[in-house]
Amino acid sequence: MAITKGQSLLLGTAVLAFGGLGYGLFRANGFEGFSAGIAASGLLMLVVLGWTATYLLRALTGNMTYMQQRRTYRQAYDAFTDAELQRRFEALPPEEQERLLRETGQGEA
Repeated sequence: MAITKGQSLLLGTAVLAFGGLGYGLFRANGFEGFSAGIAASGLLMLVVLGWTATYLLRALTGNMTYMQQRRTYRQAYDAFTDAELQRRFEALPPEEQERLLRETGQGEA
């Protein structure tokens, strides 16, 4: 899934809101102001570190969106060019086909 600039901004805003919500929940459950801030920051830090770890895992395994798109494009491109070359080869006269096969080392000498 590719993230647009707008989605990225919304995601950043959601993370900030999550931090504020965490602060409010810790305050509501009896934490003092400073302690609630530290607890909310710690929770938010764990979320961000987990998120970063999943990104690094995807990057190291090559399972990134861009890499997947390149693989898919390359497979489609290779299939198209193979089919096009095969079509052009089959359109050649038999003598020309034999000559090409000999030149590429795939035919009889």
